[in-house]
Amino acid sequence: MALQAIIFLLLSIIVIILVAINALLLKYFYHTNQKIDALLEKGKIKDFKDIFLSQKEKNNDLEEKIKEAFLKIKNLEDISEKTIQKTGIVRFNPFNDMGGNQSFVIALLDDKNNGFVISSLFVKEGNRVYAKAIKDGKSDHILSDEEKEALKRAIG
Repeated sequence: MALQAIIFLLLSIIVIILVAINALLLKYFYHTNQKIDALLEKGKIKDFKDIFLSQKEKNNDLEEKIKEAFLKIKNLEDISEKTIQKTGIVRFNPFNDMGGNQSFVIALLDDKNNGFVISSLFVKEGNRVYAKAIKDGKSDHILSDEEKEALKRAIG
């Protein structure tokens, strides 16, 4: 009788262990099945050939979009070389004894130091505005000290 009880106890333990293993396997199967469903897009794709073709199409679409993005970036870089990127401003008083620093010079340059200098000279009778072209950081016109300083600030 004692031997039968021990055998029954061992068989009960083995059955419990097998039930636990079975439960773990069912859980693993369920999670794996969910991943396969996601991979197969819930039954839309029937075999792995379709999966590979689908991924190839998605990669081709992404490659096209990346090429378009790089082209747009290149165009923006080309445009940005011609835009104003550097500025220099100098305020000054053209007449030492009168008024305040209401006159100014502003230098506006692109990436290659091309652009222009605008000088605004404030006097009692009104305001005078002058513009001088700048090419490679230099002007064909004679620059005042203030214009040279504004140009130096923009370049430096």
